[in-house]
Amino acid sequence: MDTNGGIETELKFDVDETALLPRLYDLPGVQTVAAPVTHDLQAVYFDTADLVLTAQHVTLRRRTGGDDAGWHLKLPLDAGRRREIHAPLGKHVLVFNGHSEADAVPESLAQLVRFHVRDSPLVPVARLNTERVVHTLIGLGGETLAVLCDDHVQAERLTPDPATTAWREWELELIDGPDDLLDAGKSMLAASGIHLSLHASKLARALGDRFPERPDAAPRRPRSSGWAGDVLVLNLHEQYEVLRAQDPQVRQATAGSVHALRVATRRLRSVLATYHSLLDATVVPHLRSELAWLGAVLGGSRDEEVIQRRLTGHLDREPEGLLLGPIRERLGSRADTDTDAAHHALLTALNSHRYFRLLDALAALVTSPPFTAVARQEARTVVPALINKEWKKLRRAVRTATKTVPGAERDLALHEVRKRAKRLRYAAETAHPLSRKRAATVSAFAQKLQTILGNQHDSVIARERLLKRGAVDAYLRGENTFSYGRLHALEQQKAAVAESKFWQEWKNRP
Repeated sequence: MDTNGGIETELKFDVDETALLPRLYDLPGVQTVAAPVTHDLQAVYFDTADLVLTAQHVTLRRRTGGDDAGWHLKLPLDAGRRREIHAPLGKHVLVFNGHSEADAVPESLAQLVRFHVRDSPLVPVARLNTERVVHTLIGLGGETLAVLCDDHVQAERLTPDPATTAWREWELELIDGPDDLLDAGKSMLAASGIHLSLHASKLARALGDRFPERPDAAPRRPRSSGWAGDVLVLNLHEQYEVLRAQDPQVRQATAGSVHALRVATRRLRSVLATYHSLLDATVVPHLRSELAWLGAVLGGSRDEEVIQRRLTGHLDREPEGLLLGPIRERLGSRADTDTDAAHHALLTALNSHRYFRLLDALAALVTSPPFTAVARQEARTVVPALINKEWKKLRRAVRTATKTVPGAERDLALHEVRKRAKRLRYAAETAHPLSRKRAATVSAFAQKLQTILGNQHDSVIARERLLKRGAVDAYLRGENTFSYGRLHALEQQKAAVAESKFWQEWKNRP
C-alpha cells in the first residue's frame, strides 16, 4: 500500500483580517521563530453526495502546492488529534462540472473509508484555495516544536447548492513539541481575545449550512429498572463500533484485525439469537444468516492463520532427526497458497454489495431497533431469564456429548458444546452493567470452556490437514510420510488432554 502519514495534533483559531501575530517566541521552549514561508495551496475535497465522510469527521482531499502535495486522509482519534494518511498524486485528471478537478481517489485510501461510503461513489464536494504563511517554532536544540499557519481561504462549495465564502484562520500544529505547548499557545491567544474556531475544519466552514450533523452518540447505559432493550442496543452498538474500527485494518492486513472482526461478527450473531424475542421476528433470521456468511468468510482467513501457527510450532519443537522428507516446505507452501486465497476471498466479500447491505441493516438496527413488547419490560426480569435459557442449552449439549462414542461423533458433540459455551459467555457479558459480579463469574467460566474446547477443535482441524493435505499428498508424491503421522499423533494427544480438562472444569461449574 502506498500510504504513509502520522498523527496530526492541532488547534484552529478564528481571526479577522486585522489580527496581529502574537509573540510566538514567548511560548515555553521556543528559542526562535524562523522567517515566514508563503505557500499557495489548492485542495479538492471528496465525499459522497450525501456527505457521509463529513458526518463522521473524516476528511479526504487532494492538495497541490506547498511541501505536502498529495492525497490526504484524516481519520478522527480524539479531541484535537487525527490520524493522517498520505498517498501520492496520480497522473490522470477527471473532469467535474466542466472543470479539471483531480485524479480519481487512490484505491489505497478509498479502501480505508469503504466502511463509511460503502458502494457510493466519491465525488468532489468543495474546492479551497489557501494563501498560507507558515511560522516555524524552533526549540533550544534546533528542533521544530510546532508551526503556526496563517491562512487566507477562498472556498467554493460544489455540491449540494454551490456557494462561495472566504475567511482567515490560524492553525497551531505540534511537530516535535510537547502537548502542553498547545495549551500555552491557546492561553496566549485567548489573552489577546482570539479563541478556538467554532468550525470543525475548513471543509465544515466551506459547506456552511450543508455541513451534516454527526450521528447520535452511544446509547444510554442500561439500568436494572430500565428497558431490557437498552441492554441489547448497547451491546449491538459496541460490536458495530468494533466493525467500524477493524474494517480498514483488515483491508490493510493489520495483525489481529481479522480475529477482532470475526469475534465482533460472532458476538452480534450470538446476541441476536439470545435476545431475538426483543425484536421483530422478521429481522433477526436474515441478519443472523448474513452474519453467518460474513463469519464464514472471516473464518477461512483466520483458520489458516491459526493452523499454520499451530503446525509450525510442532515443527519447531521436533528434533531434526524426526523430520523426514520436505514436510516443512510442503506445509509452508500449501499454507501460503491457502492463506492468499482466503485473504483474497475476504477482500472480495468486504467490497461486495452483500456486505454493504449488511452494514446498512446493522446501522439501522442500532439506531431504530424494531422492539417488541418484551424489550420494554424491566431488564432485571428479562435479561437473567434469557441467560438462564442459554445455561440450559449448554447443559443439554453437554449431556448429548456424554452419550457419544470417542471419535468423529464426540468431536462434533464437543464442538456444539463449545458453541453453546460461547453463546452463554456473550449473553452473560451483556448483563455486566446490571449484575457485575454474577455476570463476570458466568462469563469467565464459559470463556474457560470455550478456550479448552477451542484447542480441542483446532486439533481436529490440524489432524485433518495433516492427513488429507499432508500425508496423502506426500504418499502420492512418493515422499516419506513418517513425520506427518508423528504430528498427527501429537495432535491426538493434545485433543485428549483438552477433553479431559473440559470434563474436569465442567464438574466445577458455578
